[in-house]
Amino acid sequence: MTITQNKVVSMHYTVKNDSGDVIDSSAGKDPLLYMQGHRNIIPGLEAALEGKSTGDKVQATIEPQQGYGEVIEELIQEVPRSAFEGVETLEVGMNFQAQSDQGPVNVVITKVEEEAVTVDGNHPLAGQTLHFDVEVMDIRDATEEEMSHGHAHGVGGHHH
Repeated sequence: MTITQNKVVSMHYTVKNDSGDVIDSSAGKDPLLYMQGHRNIIPGLEAALEGKSTGDKVQATIEPQQGYGEVIEELIQEVPRSAFEGVETLEVGMNFQAQSDQGPVNVVITKVEEEAVTVDGNHPLAGQTLHFDVEVMDIRDATEEEMSHGHAHGVGGHHH
């Protein structure tokens, strides 16, 4: 069986940045499950896996446009410290959910000054080229339930 639209894929992966630092890996954990063609994983990786078979090992370099996108400067903003009312300590790396015209946006603090705080609403991997090592462990047809939900379910069905 090969990876095509609506197939559930089980895979082990390691992803690194341009410096060779491991960003994430399934090593020592259960394989990642996803359903091909449903945007469950980044587009570039999904394209690199199309047509592959169980046991295939794939190395893929994914540019930002096919990964988490380019950095959008408008999503980096300086806001008054008073916007964090009720939060005693603000530190670089803290995550918050901000309200925008398009709904809630996750932001991370990147700079803290006396009167202002800089937040970044970009995905943490935006602007980065990603290097994947993937091993396809299993491929199967999606169940009706998975098809209706648009994503793969693990052992025992859905848990959402």
